[in-house]
Amino acid sequence: MDLPRESSRTEATASSTATNASHAAALFEQSVAIMTRLRAPGGCPWDREQSFDSIRKYTLEETYEVFDAIENRDWAHLSEELGDLLLQVLFYAEMAANDGRFTISDVLDHLNRKLVRRHPHVFGEEASRAAGNHAEVDAEVKGSSAAVLRNWEEIKAAERAAEKSAERADRAHSRLDAAPRALPALAEAARIGSEASKCGFDWQEWRDLLPKLAEETAELETEAASSDPLRKPAIEAELGDLLFTAVNLGRHLGVDAEMALRGCNRRFRERFRRMECATGKPLEELSPAELESLWQDAKRALDKDEAAAGAAASDASKPGAAR
Repeated sequence: MDLPRESSRTEATASSTATNASHAAALFEQSVAIMTRLRAPGGCPWDREQSFDSIRKYTLEETYEVFDAIENRDWAHLSEELGDLLLQVLFYAEMAANDGRFTISDVLDHLNRKLVRRHPHVFGEEASRAAGNHAEVDAEVKGSSAAVLRNWEEIKAAERAAEKSAERADRAHSRLDAAPRALPALAEAARIGSEASKCGFDWQEWRDLLPKLAEETAELETEAASSDPLRKPAIEAELGDLLFTAVNLGRHLGVDAEMALRGCNRRFRERFRRMECATGKPLEELSPAELESLWQDAKRALDKDEAAAGAAASDASKPGAAR
């Protein structure tokens, strides 16, 4: 199996701002063949030993590495990370094919039909219906993204209705089914709160959540005060309640909890790095008071740097700044 030269891939990327479908198809076919060989007898022992359960953690890891590359605007790295994420799709599909469940062709067919089904304004109403659309929508969106989203939701709702009718009769439907269970916990909590609010089951405003935060904190404190190891599930439950409340406070404030926490993690990393650089001793040798002093110094320095960067960005955006 001959791999394309690196220069040819670079040239193909640089030659056009649009995807060369034929070239991409050939490379995708090659990726599928490579994955098949890795899992085949005589292939890679590690790849052959993997299962759906063992691969899951890598899928989450690769997803967040894609996220990190986007945040850093590291486009070259993003290209590589998207390849690693695609590998996860190929891996799952090949394992499923080995078990006789489905193939990568089924995955692509589902994707293609969904894209056509949910874009009648692009592919036409006839093609959309042929792909399984049962919703009555206005395909004349006239360039309106709001109209596109409205059609998307109506088509998606029709899909859910069809799925619901095919479910077992003993499974009760809930409006919270609209919040996918297969989401990161913070995102799921926000979606659950949003769906529940549609029937009025919600706090009136963000200030109403502050007493709830205090209440959940007190309940966590009560459980955590126990030295009984059997209380760990109760402590976990109370911590979950506290996090759920905090996520929904963010929802009321229009702040995405995942983004807020990622920003906090980034700031903590930078402040901690500055602590390490500010002392000639290992941090383990410092007293709690010395560590706190270093932390506060690092926090002030970083806040100052960020304020200066913000001011510079503001000045650069003013009319005539480039002259």
